[in-house]
Amino acid sequence: MRKQWIRFAAAAACLVPVASWAQSSERYLSPWKTPWTYEGERGSDHWAELDPDYAACAGKEQSPIDIQDTQKSALPALKFEYQSGPINYVINNGHTIRVNYGSPDSGDFLEVGDKRYQLTQFHFHRPSEEFIHGKPYDMVVHLMHRADDGEIAGVAVLVKVGGANPAIHKLWQNMPKDEGQTEVGGLEINPADFLPGNTAAYYSYIGSQTAPPCTEGVKWFILKTPIEIASKDFKAFGKIYPHDVRPIQPRNGRVVMESD
Repeated sequence: MRKQWIRFAAAAACLVPVASWAQSSERYLSPWKTPWTYEGERGSDHWAELDPDYAACAGKEQSPIDIQDTQKSALPALKFEYQSGPINYVINNGHTIRVNYGSPDSGDFLEVGDKRYQLTQFHFHRPSEEFIHGKPYDMVVHLMHRADDGEIAGVAVLVKVGGANPAIHKLWQNMPKDEGQTEVGGLEINPADFLPGNTAAYYSYIGSQTAPPCTEGVKWFILKTPIEIASKDFKAFGKIYPHDVRPIQPRNGRVVMESD
C-alpha cells in the first residue's frame, strides 16, 4: 500500500515541498516561518520585503501570467502516470486546500520528453490564477511535480462551473474549514480524475511558484481543456477561500509556447 508523507518547508509555499516532516494528526504546522497574505500590508506587492527567503517574489520570471500571444510549436506529449491510492490528510494551509504526496514509492509521475517528474502535491485556487486572453476561469487545480535534479514542473488544470467532479466532491467532504488538517484514514484518490480528457493541447512557459518563496525556474504546463465542478462545490470552496490568487505578473519578454 502506498505511503503518504507530509512535507513542510518554507520553500513549499503553495507549491512544492522540499523538506520532509512526518504527518501528525495532533496539530497542523504552518509551512511558512514568515506569514503572508494576498492583500494588505503582507500582500503580494510586499512579499519580497517580508523575508530574505522571499526575495525571488520581485524577480523577472514570476507567475501567474495572462496568456495572450503565443508561439506554436510541436511540443512533447504530457504523459501522466497517475494511479488511485490512499491519502491520509486533506490540508487547509491557511491559503488553499491541498493534498501532499512525496513518498518515493507513490508511483505518480509526469513525463515530458525524456524528463520524469514525481507528483509532490496538488492544490486549488479560486478563481484561476492563470488568465487566458484576459480572462480567468472559475478555478484552477495546480498539480506540482519535482524531478530528481530538483526541477519543478507545474500542471495547471482550468476549472469551470458545470457538471460534478466526483473526486473534488470527495475531497470537499473532508475539507477543513479552518487552518489545519483532516485525517481521512486512507481515502482513495486518483490524481488523474483532475485531468481533462484531452491533455495534448497545452501552453508552456518558464515561471515561478505563485506564492512565497516564489522560486523561479518552474516549467508550467497549462492545459487548454478545462474540467468542470458542480456549482455547490464551487460555492463550498468559496466560503473558505473566495479569492486565493496572486495577481497577474509581467511577462518581461518571456515566450509562451503553444502546442500545434
